[in-house]
Amino acid sequence: MNIRKAEKKDAEKIAPILLLAMEDIIYKFIAKEDYASAKDFLQHFIERENNQYSYQNCFVAEENNEIIGAVNIYKGGDIEELRNPIIEYVRKHYNPEFDPEFETREGEYYIDSLGVNPKYQGKGIGSQLLQFLIDKYVHKNKEVLGLLVEEDNPSAKKLYLKLGFKVVGSKTLVKKNLVHLQIKN
Repeated sequence: MNIRKAEKKDAEKIAPILLLAMEDIIYKFIAKEDYASAKDFLQHFIERENNQYSYQNCFVAEENNEIIGAVNIYKGGDIEELRNPIIEYVRKHYNPEFDPEFETREGEYYIDSLGVNPKYQGKGIGSQLLQFLIDKYVHKNKEVLGLLVEEDNPSAKKLYLKLGFKVVGSKTLVKKNLVHLQIKN
């Protein structure tokens, strides 16, 4: 398996993988539970630069030239600038009152979402993507990595804790209760 920086041409493959991790949140953004619309919404932003979901902020895991996993990560202090194009788009096309909370802040690189193609789940791909990020950001660059996990997802939380993340608080995002975890050198 190879992990590499995503490219614009990967957007169509990345969107359904990342959507696995954020389907409920995107449904709240677009104000409807429609998978095709959610995938199109996400792909629209992955294909574009300078937004939170841009391919510029993604890494992909591939095997035999197939993208089998993806992760979206960016500097927490950039959240407002990266989120603005999404807020403007949602307000224009779906919900003029849209005003989401910021899930991260200055002081961490934020793992926004991570997904693994269902055919490859349970084979350690997610753990390898996380370990890649820990090695790159924490060990090599001495940065803090942060993420949010749903309170009702104990298996994901257990994985993060096993990899060295620690609970640093809790947050609410689009009415979901989440646990904030970080790992630092």
